[in-house]
Amino acid sequence: MDVKDANSGFLDLDHQSDIPKYQQIVNAINNAISNSIISSGDLLPSVNSICKNHGLSRDTVFKAYSLLKDNRVIESVPNKGYYVASSTRKVLLVLDTFKAYKEVLYHSFVNNLPANYIVDVQFHHYNIDNFKTILNNSLGKYYKYVVMNFDHKEVADVITRIPNDKLLLIDWNIHSDISNNFVCQDFGNSFYNALKDGRALFENYSDIIFLYPEFTSHPIESIYFFKKFCEAYHFNYKVITDSRDVDIEKNNAYISVSDRILAVFLEQCKKKQLEPGVDVGFLSYNDTPMKKFIYKGISVVSTDFKEMGTRAATFVMSQAPIQEYIETKLIHRESL
Repeated sequence: MDVKDANSGFLDLDHQSDIPKYQQIVNAINNAISNSIISSGDLLPSVNSICKNHGLSRDTVFKAYSLLKDNRVIESVPNKGYYVASSTRKVLLVLDTFKAYKEVLYHSFVNNLPANYIVDVQFHHYNIDNFKTILNNSLGKYYKYVVMNFDHKEVADVITRIPNDKLLLIDWNIHSDISNNFVCQDFGNSFYNALKDGRALFENYSDIIFLYPEFTSHPIESIYFFKKFCEAYHFNYKVITDSRDVDIEKNNAYISVSDRILAVFLEQCKKKQLEPGVDVGFLSYNDTPMKKFIYKGISVVSTDFKEMGTRAATFVMSQAPIQEYIETKLIHRESL
C-alpha cells in the first residue's frame, strides 16, 4: 500500500462546542475526505498524537475511529495505524414515502452517480420522530445528505445540525433558510402557470373541483393558487377536503392531489357511465409512468422528477451550491 502520513491540521476541534469531541473528529475526517485534503490510502494521525495535540482521552479518539471503521470510511492495519479506506462515498437520501413518482426521482438520482457512491435510503412517512431519529443517528456518517422536507415545526431545528455544504433539500422548500441548498418544485406560481396553460381545456366544463382529501400531505398553498386562477379567469370552482364528499358529476372538471382519489374517480365514472375527457374532466397531480396508459391517459400537472434526481446527483458530486426550482408543467392527455 502506497501511503503518506496525513497531516493532522484538518483536525480543528472546538472545545467550546456542544458537539461531542468524538463526533467532531468524525466530522473533520469526513470533511477532509470530501474536500480531497486526504484520500484513499493516507495514514491518519495516531491515537496518541491526537490525544497529545488536542488534550483528549484515548477513549474519545478510539470511539471516533471505531465509528469511522464501522462506516467503512477508514481501516486499521495492526502495528501500523489507521488509513483512509477506499474512495467510496456514502450518501443519505431521506424521502417521505415511496410512491411511483418518487421511484422516478430515486432511479434518476442513483443512475447519475458514479459507481463509488453508495446511497442509503430512509423514509420518514411525515412522522417527526422518524425524521429526527434518521437524521440525528446519521450525523457525521455521510458524505452528503439529500432530504425531503415536510411541514412540521421541529423540522427546521433538525436540518440545521447538518452543515449547509453537505445538505440538499428536495421537492418542497419549506423550513429552510437563505443559505440552504435546494432543488424543489414550486407549488404556487408554477402550478398557477400550469393551470393557465390548460385554460382552454377547463372552458369545456361548468365547474372546476379541487379534491384535497383529509389524508393528503400535499402543500396547501396549491389551493390558494388554484383559487387565484379560477377567480382571475372567472371559473366556477369548489374545494372538497373530505374524501367522503367526493361525488363525480357530469360537466365538471376535477383536480386531485391524491392517486387514491383517482381510483375513486374512475370507479364512479364506470358506475355512472361517465366518459373521462368527454362527460367529466380529470387532472392529476404528479406524473407516474403508468398514468399515460390508464384509461386512455390521465392528464397531469407535474414537476419533472427525473430532472430533480439528476440535479440532486449533480449537487452530491460537486462542491457548488445550488438553489433551483424545477418547473411544474401540464401534460394533456385524454382525461381532460
